Amino acid sequence: MTDPFGFMKIPRRPVPARPVEARLGDWREVYAGQALLPLVSEQANRCMDCGLPFCHSGCPLGNLIPEWNAYAARENWRAAYDRLHATNNFPEVTGRLCPAPCEDACVLSINDDPVTIKNVEQAIADEGLRRGYLAPRPPERLSGKTVAVIGSGPAGLAAAQQLTRAGHTVAVYERSDRLGGLLRYGIPEFKLEKEQVELRLGQMREEGTVFRTGVHVGGPAGGAEGAGSAGAVSLDAAHLRRRFDAVVVAVGALEGRELPVPGRELHGIHQAMEYLTCANRVREGDYPASPVSAEGRHVIIVGGGDTGSDCLGTALRQGALSVVQLDINPLPGETRPDHQPWPVYPKVYRISHAHEEARGRAGTDPRLFASATLRFEGDAGGRVRGLRLTAVEPVARRPVGDSERVLPAGLVLLALGFHGPERTGGLPDGLGLTWDARGTFARDAAFAALGGPRASGVFVAGDAGRGQSLVVWAIAEGRSAAASVDRYLTGSTELPAPVSAYDVPLTA
Repeated sequence: MTDPFGFMKIPRRPVPARPVEARLGDWREVYAGQALLPLVSEQANRCMDCGLPFCHSGCPLGNLIPEWNAYAARENWRAAYDRLHATNNFPEVTGRLCPAPCEDACVLSINDDPVTIKNVEQAIADEGLRRGYLAPRPPERLSGKTVAVIGSGPAGLAAAQQLTRAGHTVAVYERSDRLGGLLRYGIPEFKLEKEQVELRLGQMREEGTVFRTGVHVGGPAGGAEGAGSAGAVSLDAAHLRRRFDAVVVAVGALEGRELPVPGRELHGIHQAMEYLTCANRVREGDYPASPVSAEGRHVIIVGGGDTGSDCLGTALRQGALSVVQLDINPLPGETRPDHQPWPVYPKVYRISHAHEEARGRAGTDPRLFASATLRFEGDAGGRVRGLRLTAVEPVARRPVGDSERVLPAGLVLLALGFHGPERTGGLPDGLGLTWDARGTFARDAAFAALGGPRASGVFVAGDAGRGQSLVVWAIAEGRSAAASVDRYLTGSTELPAPVSAYDVPLTA
């Protein structure tokens, strides 16, 4: 175990990010080049090794956090790396992208600052990589069964890796030209450098997983449509089902929410994912400059979540004149509210790296809380030039009188979240999928698609069945769906299943 008095002697010290002015000048990760050791080993010693580690409950993967904290505290990186990978296929991703609900569930957070679990996780993954611990784990024998995975985001990749290691022959179909799903085109480079994705893909190829890019399963005849599928070859979903013993649908939830207000048709108003994809394609070398750029413009981001924060950091690096982020929710408090007790993930005032960058440049928080869009205003050429907003009441969200004003806008980004899987294409009909009341693919608790006999052998994992969620939930669902597929194919399974399809995060 760790030092039993470590949490009393050592204060919480997160790994510092690079200075704002340095990281706004490039697209490197905000922690790139920062020394994780020995700071992380010291911080791991704050873990109490409590009898009931609620951090396990805060994390849907069930990560063995006290165990790898103890190994990290002793700098036993081999053991820490192995324990980390016992429950998580891609800890270098979650250590960078997950908002760490495990830290809010840490027993220390009842009356103190929690352990820097996220920093420890990333440090173990990165140190293991530096030491050469990342190695393929091909199966000892093949089962003779075949599985198709549709989608190469974190849920699809986790399911594919688990099933390959179980001995099945797995092919992953991705409609885009590159693998990774939102990890590739939705997450900015300054949060996740794509080298991390490529290293895992290389490991999976060596293990035997086969990847097919540029294939739109269920795409329209004569060509594909939708985000990231331009130029893809269409493949009939029913034909795919007949070729494989089982199919995992992990296509994500990319049906973006709209903002139906006057002026929406004006030029210069884009969905956030379109904007982020263009920026990432510049980093991939596809464009010399982004066709949807914030350079020299007043930018307004409508939506206060993580996607909006990603747009904020991207706009700052592109050279926006100003950036404002609108959040319809009221300003949260600094401390956990009484109706959101430990160990749930509370709604408190949080500062992302992008918000920190905006404050460093402009001196103020870029967010306007309790604000709603009334309409967009444009010029004679049909281009957006302003956004009229109003303050709203905290609960009913009714407009507050005499609070209307107009903000200048040359680029508006809609970061309002997602409804569920895209409605276009022949994927649902070809695989016998049905829709639930939330607009996602219906499934049972074991991830099997609900749609009658035609859906037999089809499983749904990740955001396609859960709706918009966190990367850690996507990986957990991919692992659990893989266990269900293995059981369907062989009658039993030894693969772990950390969650059911109906599990939800800890809430009050």
